[in-house]
Amino acid sequence: MRGINKVTLLGNAGKDPEFKTLSDGTPVARFSLATTSHFTSKTGESGSKTEWHTIIAWRNLAEMVNKYVKKGSRLYIEGAISYRQYEDKEGRKVSVTEITAENLLFLDKKNPDPTE
Repeated sequence: MRGINKVTLLGNAGKDPEFKTLSDGTPVARFSLATTSHFTSKTGESGSKTEWHTIIAWRNLAEMVNKYVKKGSRLYIEGAISYRQYEDKEGRKVSVTEITAENLLFLDKKNPDPTE
């Protein structure tokens, strides 16, 4: 049996995407996405909790993200979660969690037309 790595997020872009083209010509875009959960405590007080996610988009999706996603954009994202580690300049281990976007829908009232 094969495993499933599927993430579904609904949130707002925290900043404009960072876009670059790798040396082999592959486009990649990176941006943060905030998802907020609302809840009511046992005492009846309402509250919210915001989680931040790093989103990576590749190829055509990266180009679409670069063209249309702006800080505050309301987005629905489907993708896969990945974890990696590296050593920083001081030799400390850094753990990174990222979402590789596979599908993205624009939910702003004024949706961009990706076919332009």
